[in-house]
Amino acid sequence: MIKTVVLDVGETLIDETRIWSRWAGRLGVSPFVLMGALGGMAALDRPHGDAFRLVRPGFDLAAEEAAWERDDPTGLRNHFDADDLYPDVREALAGLRAAGYQVIIAGNQPRRAFDALVAMDLPADSVHTSEGWGVSKPDPGFFAKVAAVAGREPAEILYVGDRLDNDVLPAAAAGMRTALLRRGPWGYLHAERPQAAAADVIADGLHALLPALGRLM
Repeated sequence: MIKTVVLDVGETLIDETRIWSRWAGRLGVSPFVLMGALGGMAALDRPHGDAFRLVRPGFDLAAEEAAWERDDPTGLRNHFDADDLYPDVREALAGLRAAGYQVIIAGNQPRRAFDALVAMDLPADSVHTSEGWGVSKPDPGFFAKVAAVAGREPAEILYVGDRLDNDVLPAAAAGMRTALLRRGPWGYLHAERPQAAAADVIADGLHALLPALGRLM
């Protein structure tokens, strides 16, 4: 039986619309242009950094982030806060915990995202980031860390995310059960692919998880 639900962050808990809109302003293009480019990268299985380089050839992410921090040291820039949570997050996570499931947040995020997530006081048992662990999805080591912090066998864990490549397929390869969220550009695109059949659950939102868990044995 599943005893632990582990959730990704970007486009699982966090709506990244404001982040991408701020990036568009930084790059000097409209949000429509940047988000269209991001959708194209998602469809082509290319990293989101390629969208930046498409609209600004020669773009250097690390240099731009450092410059942005110097220009706007107190702004959100490419960060998130509680205003970026999807509306179903608090209630759905609280429902999972009330039903007796251990709830863990673990995604590919920089260390500073840990502080932002902890400050939200979400109904979760623990919060972890890839930078904090020193290993990122889809590396098997990330999912080994998930199982270790949960203190569970992989088969007792449901990993929830919006991508096949980073979430569903590597988590399944690690022996976990998986849920694919139709949320964000990758989520909608990946749910249409044949490989989506590898997911134990395909859901339109977090409220669908609790009923689905009752059917997973």
